[in-house]
Amino acid sequence: MESKNLADFPRPVHHRIPNFKGSYLACQNIRDLEVFARTQELKVDPDKPLEGVRLLALQSKKILLVPTPRLRTGLFNKITPPPGATKDILRKCATSQGVRNYSTPVGLDSKVLVDLVVVGSVAVSEKGWRIGKGEGYADLEYAMMVSMGAVNQGTPVVTIVHDCQVVDIPEALLEDHDLTVDYILTPTRVITTGCERPKPAGIAWSKISCEMMEKIPILRSLRHREEQAGKDVTLRDGPWSPPGAQAAPSTARSPWDPAPPESGSVPSSSVEIGNLPQDVRVSQLKRALSALGVVPSRLTWQGPQHRAFLHYRDPAEAQQAIACLQGFRLGASTVRVVLARQQRAGDLGGGHTAEPLPDHRPAVAGP
Repeated sequence: MESKNLADFPRPVHHRIPNFKGSYLACQNIRDLEVFARTQELKVDPDKPLEGVRLLALQSKKILLVPTPRLRTGLFNKITPPPGATKDILRKCATSQGVRNYSTPVGLDSKVLVDLVVVGSVAVSEKGWRIGKGEGYADLEYAMMVSMGAVNQGTPVVTIVHDCQVVDIPEALLEDHDLTVDYILTPTRVITTGCERPKPAGIAWSKISCEMMEKIPILRSLRHREEQAGKDVTLRDGPWSPPGAQAAPSTARSPWDPAPPESGSVPSSSVEIGNLPQDVRVSQLKRALSALGVVPSRLTWQGPQHRAFLHYRDPAEAQQAIACLQGFRLGASTVRVVLARQQRAGDLGGGHTAEPLPDHRPAVAGP
């Protein structure tokens, strides 16, 4: 694509889903698909060549979900243009910058039902076999959506590529967790693959490494849910311990020791956990958070106000914790997890300064 000058910005196209000249024309072909016409909610990858599909979805007033890059802060965000958005604003919303500026996170407990999935590809065959960058994110995103109940085997998958990217792919390269496609759109063709190979039926935990668990917080949340449901969640390289699970030296304050409020305001690197059940103990919350690998620098407990604050060193760590706690539940309650608003330390009054008495009841955290 580079040598024949078929590639488009950003260049070079190596190590990415390649953008190409004519990508907007290829995207327009999705209007010819009946599945797009009846779609109400669709998931479109954030790749540059798919920008035209994202714009069409917004112009058609469909619900648009876009995965977060490398799944660092959750699974996907809902793009929400401002009221009365002009065509120019919608174009901005469809870009990678717009995805960052005009989106809200979608939690695991959100009632998401995706009618259509649009993915980028490096290469694809007319049989519907697909190759991505080789990192497996599109396959994993789909498997995670299956685990959430957002898609099923009948949910159509579309890819947008240049004609030169449609090639023969040996079936031997495919594995059970690889995502196949039902439609291929190029600047000159609309290909219905008729692919009958089953799509991923869920997360193949035996293919997931401990390194991936460290990098993708929402994966930890889903694994915890499936473990609670009695499923086999054994990882590829054996047992996994949540980050920070090792015991701290006796001379240091434990991250779990509730600390007195500091003077000043709560920084944006703090996370508020609200709507806690009336009878929940701080020890139960700590055990549930540890199981998800969520270990703050310190914790402020406000049981009477049914809330707690998790304090982190920087805003990025706080955002990662929020992503990991999407859909977090204690008992029958889904707790509220938000970035703490700026507030005076007096608002944090009542935070416990000593470790509560041991609570030997089992943790009630569940999926």
